[in-house]
Amino acid sequence: MKRVVSISLGSSKRDHQVEAEFLGEKFRIERIGTDGDMERMINLIRELDGQVDAFGLGGMDLYIRVGTRRYLLRDAAKIARAARLTPMVDGGGLKDTLERRVIAYLVREGIVDFRGKRVLVVSAVDRFGMAEALDAASADLICGDLIFGLGIPVPIRSLARFQRVAYLAAPLVRLLPFKLLYPTGKEQEKIDNRYQRYYEDAEIIAGDFLFIRRYLPPELPGRMIITNTVTSADIEELRRRGIKTLITTTPEFNGRSFGTNVMEGVLLTLSGKKPEAVTPEDYNRLLDRLDFKPRIVNLN
Repeated sequence: MKRVVSISLGSSKRDHQVEAEFLGEKFRIERIGTDGDMERMINLIRELDGQVDAFGLGGMDLYIRVGTRRYLLRDAAKIARAARLTPMVDGGGLKDTLERRVIAYLVREGIVDFRGKRVLVVSAVDRFGMAEALDAASADLICGDLIFGLGIPVPIRSLARFQRVAYLAAPLVRLLPFKLLYPTGKEQEKIDNRYQRYYEDAEIIAGDFLFIRRYLPPELPGRMIITNTVTSADIEELRRRGIKTLITTTPEFNGRSFGTNVMEGVLLTLSGKKPEAVTPEDYNRLLDRLDFKPRIVNLN
């Protein structure tokens, strides 16, 4: 049996494991949270290195991605170096393929018409493929990177403008401690309503679930959320807040969806290639065979 383990900077309360079969291969998929402790992440990776088929880097990205450019995050690089034998992925390859496909699928099947809809992507550097697909679908795109990532209350109201800002900021942002950019450990359990007006102004909120939840208003009736990595408790929380529709880009296993880093670890293992040798075309061919469909949950 193949084994894929996500070592996450996030809360251990969200740990989960499941067995599943993909293209005739049986997998054991696990998620281990370290409550914001980077040293524990490094120790776990060293302990499991060579014993598992792929690592997923959870709760953080290896790279900031803007267009065709990638900027290696300094803190993430320290953690990735602990894996010497087992390949490690951060979900970026799947975000750039699966999440584009999900937006195209929603349009093609007539499930969501994004034309003119105000869509808030909480972090476009984390979801550049999705942001680009939404822009291509004629959404009224708002990128929240300055607001939610850096605490600067300035929405970026086009993909072209976002790219210009990101090209300037990314070389400096990649050097910042990761905890300043994204909620880790116990910070993931806190809700900050300082920026709720940006949520209230949007019709659709898209991106990483923990980033979305961090700033989620107490009530947000009638909105749609496009995300991933939600538990059954997360779904009930969204229902209580009045969210109308939840769409997850990764499949459901035993009542929850795993992160893109875990599912990319599965696809990497199926490919039989090293991470640096896998192309978007490789991932798309595997996704064609797996025929993943987004999960659509009508909450209210």
